[in-house]
Amino acid sequence: MGQRLRPMAATSPERNHILVIKLGALGDVVQALGPMAAIRKHHARDRITVLTTAPYADLIRAANIADDVMVDDRPRFAEFGKWLALRTKLRGGGFTRVYDLQTSDRSSSYFRLFWPGPKPEWSGIAKGCSHPHKNPRRDFMHTLERQAEQLSMAGIDDVPPPDLNPIVSDVTHLKLPDRFCLIVPGGAEHRPAKRWPREGYRDLIGMLDGSGVIAVVAGTASERPLAASLIEGSLTARNIAGETSLVDLVTVAKRARFAVGNDNGTMHITAFAGIPSVVLYSDASDPALCAQRGKDVTILRRHTLAELGVEEVYRALPLEGGS
Repeated sequence: MGQRLRPMAATSPERNHILVIKLGALGDVVQALGPMAAIRKHHARDRITVLTTAPYADLIRAANIADDVMVDDRPRFAEFGKWLALRTKLRGGGFTRVYDLQTSDRSSSYFRLFWPGPKPEWSGIAKGCSHPHKNPRRDFMHTLERQAEQLSMAGIDDVPPPDLNPIVSDVTHLKLPDRFCLIVPGGAEHRPAKRWPREGYRDLIGMLDGSGVIAVVAGTASERPLAASLIEGSLTARNIAGETSLVDLVTVAKRARFAVGNDNGTMHITAFAGIPSVVLYSDASDPALCAQRGKDVTILRRHTLAELGVEEVYRALPLEGGS
């Protein structure tokens, strides 16, 4: 446990401008909604701006935890004009305090964009910042505990779990069935070892036919062909991959009876939505560091996901009357 540092400077009678940095990815952004809500509560009189990337801007707006959302174009090393524009936005924001919840090399480099000063108070891991998260084992902590400890060192002790209730949208265009299981077979393309083989999902969807619960497969637009291949031959299954925004996806998750999928960002949504969530892990990721958290989460893990049988996954689903 790192040593608690001196509290950040007291809020002045005037409205301060506070910056929160969270660039991605989806699961990390969803897990950061609780810390962002804690910052919002702690700075109830201040103006909160969240710096994020374009895919997550609408989701953060819908969460009702920020006054403004600033989109980071993530300039590459040699894109000097974009770096200058980002520096101008950050220095022009009048920020007195920054909470870096990304804590990456990139986000830490933004601290240097305030040179030569004045520099805001900064909670994160940037060299020379006022409130570093000084726990040498921070990289071995689960994301939720790590961010809670970081905020505690900056004087914010009450960090709730992410609340998805404010995030709502109209999903009537999807024509969702009354009773459905959300299937999430995708994940990061560069980490195929985190994906259960297609045959497993295809067999599982076939087993759900006639169970009274319809399989609804979600994913990105690029994953729509994958979803289509999984439901081929099914009597009832639906493919909504590519038809939802992230805000829609939260609404869909809250309506599902339960969900099953790989270790991916959408399964963090289903877990915090409060529905039973069965998450499939290989040794490619460690649940101790990144497991989905919620009131009803089941982790099934094998050395490789090819070793995980469809019957075991099916038995883990909360079908009425057992399975």
